[in-house]
Amino acid sequence: MIEGPAIAVMAVSGCTAAVLVVRAIADAAVRHREKDARVAEATAMQPNDARMARLELAVEAIAVEVERISEGQRFTTRLLSEAVQKPAPRLERPGQINTPH
Repeated sequence: MIEGPAIAVMAVSGCTAAVLVVRAIADAAVRHREKDARVAEATAMQPNDARMARLELAVEAIAVEVERISEGQRFTTRLLSEAVQKPAPRLERPGQINTPH
């Protein structure tokens, strides 16, 4: 039979094992609840489909307007560069002018 100190060691080991098992189960439960809370929060923050569709339409409209603006800028730049390249018409200089002094 098992006597004195051996029984005490087995009792302490058994209690320690029970505490570790209970703690592991409690930690798992807490992690599970935190995960559920994060999933619920992420789901609440996701925009609905109608809102996303309006956002996509707005982005498309902005893209079209930006393209129009850039095309106008290219046209203006081309006109200005052509104006610089054309020589200005010169006025004919008259011959000798006699001015009275």
